[in-house]
Amino acid sequence: MKFERKHAVLLLLVAAWNVITFGNFAKNLYSAYESGEDRATGYWVAHTVLIVVNLAIAALLGSLGWKALRSTRKD
Repeated sequence: MKFERKHAVLLLLVAAWNVITFGNFAKNLYSAYESGEDRATGYWVAHTVLIVVNLAIAALLGSLGWKALRSTRKD
């Protein structure tokens, strides 16, 4: 399959969406932790892992989108 420009833009937009939404989620989670919200340790660990995994997915999609965008410019 050959990536077209529209595929590259879609990958970059999804990566940006992940960074924005999970960045906001991380900020909210941190402020809840700092305010002393009473939750089990598993809650904090599970949500932190969720944030890290989704930011890693965003990095992968952003990398693929950027490479696809560069390859479409050469044509």
